[in-house]
Amino acid sequence: MTALDRSGGEPLWKQLQADLIRRLQSGAFDAAFPGELALVEQYAVSRHTVRQALGQLRADGLIVAERGRQPRVATVPEIRQPMGALYSLFSSVEASGLAQHSVVRALDIRADGVIAARLELEASIPLLYLERLRYAGDEPLALDRVWLPAALAEPLLDADFTHTSLYNELAERTGLRLDHGREDIRAVMPAPAERALLHCPAEAAVFSIIRQGTAQNRPVEWRHTIVRGDRFALSAEFSENTGYRLTPATAQAHGW
Repeated sequence: MTALDRSGGEPLWKQLQADLIRRLQSGAFDAAFPGELALVEQYAVSRHTVRQALGQLRADGLIVAERGRQPRVATVPEIRQPMGALYSLFSSVEASGLAQHSVVRALDIRADGVIAARLELEASIPLLYLERLRYAGDEPLALDRVWLPAALAEPLLDADFTHTSLYNELAERTGLRLDHGREDIRAVMPAPAERALLHCPAEAAVFSIIRQGTAQNRPVEWRHTIVRGDRFALSAEFSENTGYRLTPATAQAHGW
């Protein structure tokens, strides 16, 4: 623990914040993070000073602090996904050094009037449906559900999706390549069955990702993926010169 400079230069809460970050990075709080009163005593500062420092740590995602509970160190995401071009969860997992595989829960032809409408098709049009539980290492990462027009995607029924990417199989078996898409991403609390399936901690939220993929201006994919928020993060870049810029994926191989 570093002594704080009380000469009137840098505010005490900023000094406290910097020292707590240093201690976090050194592993000093791996077992437990001290409460407000303990920090008041350790650093001989006011509770207001401690709360200012902890508020910034919480805003930066370094700790989790809830009303009535002792702060704790935030879980560091194992997989960080750049935003931008059509990206590959398959590639992101393997780039993180974790082995990836999938458990295929469903692969069949079915009708779904709601999804068909989203793909600008008639309600009775057959759709190929693929549902996978995606693993990163030994733990589940995501539950992935995707629908495609069966007239285009039926050759995928013969694919083994335990360790391959949908977009690669789609390109190889049908010649179809997605060239555009839209995603809506939000944080939600998973349903009990989803939480159990993904092994989510009790307090963890998930990313709900809705994607519509198109090829040559034609909607060909509707996907709903839920990803564990304690294992996954999204990132972008910005600068003074270029402003906010979504980061293109390192590998353009379309692999979700």
